[in-house]
Amino acid sequence: MRVVIAGGHGKIAKLLERELAGRGDTALGLIRNPDHAAALRAAGAEPVVCDLEHTDVDALAAHLAGADAVVFAAGAGPGSGAARKDTVDRGAAVLLADAAVRAGVRRYLLVSSMGVDDAPTEGTDEVWSAYLRAKKAAEDDVTGRDLDVTVLRPGRLTDDEPEGRITLARHVSGGAISRADVARVLLALLYAPGTAGHTLELVGGDTPIADAIKAVTD
Repeated sequence: MRVVIAGGHGKIAKLLERELAGRGDTALGLIRNPDHAAALRAAGAEPVVCDLEHTDVDALAAHLAGADAVVFAAGAGPGSGAARKDTVDRGAAVLLADAAVRAGVRRYLLVSSMGVDDAPTEGTDEVWSAYLRAKKAAEDDVTGRDLDVTVLRPGRLTDDEPEGRITLARHVSGGAISRADVARVLLALLYAPGTAGHTLELVGGDTPIADAIKAVTD
């Protein structure tokens, strides 16, 4: 399988790249900063310099040529303001969908966030509110395309070691999940085309990943 990952230098992305490389799959990581190329190669991925905030659909579609799937794991990151939450967390996700349609790549995994269905409460940090709005807008746009989309909404992310056991469902109560387990779930979703059309929330739990994914598609 050939997979293009937007946000290729992110923590989840690099873990997914290692998982794909371990299976003998090909991962291409889209990065803004060429200085990050060595880190992607170390993870077993092919770096592709492409700034999603400063490219167009044709240029991006060219990078997707021959791919079996795309994964949107990009984000404006901590320290960014509300404007970049929109241009990256929403705008870049939408651009990737446009490019996938143009390149004929049907499979699209969108890493979103739990909590996007709920309106921010009074007093919520402005940037956090902008982030949630951007993620929800990205979901609404991307899932409306003629693509095979799975939206994954992880809970609070940690850098703990992977457990390999999760809770995965349309709605789950709040909780945490390691980035390593998120990467393993994304890998499993890539090989589970029956999850297309599903929006799934993810936290740690007691069910092995393969069994949890089978349960949501049965």
